[in-house]
Amino acid sequence: MAAKTVLKMGDPRLFEVAIPITEFDTPQLHELVRDMHHTMEALNGAGLAAPQIGVGLQVVIFGVTRNPRYPDAEEVPYTVLINPEIASLDREMEEDWEGCLSVPGMRGLVPRYKHLRYQGYDQYGKTIERSVNGFHARVVQHECDHLQGILYPMRIRDMRNFGYSEVLFPGQLVQDE
Repeated sequence: MAAKTVLKMGDPRLFEVAIPITEFDTPQLHELVRDMHHTMEALNGAGLAAPQIGVGLQVVIFGVTRNPRYPDAEEVPYTVLINPEIASLDREMEEDWEGCLSVPGMRGLVPRYKHLRYQGYDQYGKTIERSVNGFHARVVQHECDHLQGILYPMRIRDMRNFGYSEVLFPGQLVQDE
């Protein structure tokens, strides 16, 4: 499998609401998940949503192991999450820097819930339900936003906290998520 082209901000497909999956454990769904995995891996991403590769279905993948790009982040288990539902566990939010493969070379300070519960299914139709916090919660919210046609710059409260990575973080290696 080859990595797919990731759509960039401005492409109208990124602003559409994705359609729920109705059939699990199909060759087409497994192929989509493989394509997404290869794309995320090739671009060293923390996550990827199907709409980012032009597929308007409610499928996201994410996962982070210890690496220099996320020195302070806890590990996030590799997950395929289909038809996700998210609920904040409290009202506590925090702002932190985010990037996106669909908004290359840029970063923004984005408010997100610190604690949340998410549920959905894997590609086989098995239920996934987790309560998470911190970086894990941020990654889930970021990827699930893509399914609602929301890109992280739309969540930034102060546009002075949005810009090119090399300007915001001079001399630092900062890659897109």
